[in-house]
Amino acid sequence: MASVTEQARRKQIVDAAVAVIAGDGYAKASFGRIAKQAGLSSTGLISYHFANKRELMDEVVRTVLAEFTEFVLARTDTGEGPAAQLRAFIAANVEFASTHRTHLLAMLDVARAEPSDGPDPLLEADLRGLAELLREGQRLGEFREFDADVMAMAIRSARDGLLLRLRADPGLDLAVYTEELLTLFDLATRRTR
Repeated sequence: MASVTEQARRKQIVDAAVAVIAGDGYAKASFGRIAKQAGLSSTGLISYHFANKRELMDEVVRTVLAEFTEFVLARTDTGEGPAAQLRAFIAANVEFASTHRTHLLAMLDVARAEPSDGPDPLLEADLRGLAELLREGQRLGEFREFDADVMAMAIRSARDGLLLRLRADPGLDLAVYTEELLTLFDLATRRTR
């Protein structure tokens, strides 16, 4: 079990890695730059906690995904019906992008530079949970009939598209983006009478 000091140092290194990747790109995220960003006296402190760059980048991705999951779940666990939960889920995704832009941009750069060997368990759980929410909405009559797995993938793809758009257009109006996504998926899932 890592001590509190070791956990704090690891977090410091991960936070510095996020800042360097988001600012300079994955290719320039050397241990030297990360150590400088973290205010560390040497790269040896990074090597003590992470065997290599891949291990550090894996931790960056895990950290961002965990923060994202916690953030979104806190905003979607409302006790309201599936339609309200879906709206909250979409809005929370864009809100996280707004408040954690550097984290998401860093994660996007890492994912592009170091594709994973298989599906990420957290992302797959996110997709399964979203599909189950959609199925629940169908069971309760809030949503029309559609393939819940396909719709979940469409929602996630729209969210992931936001990350690419943020890279190209840092001034993107996220309030407009949120409203358009809410309207789009309300129309796509709405039960017609």
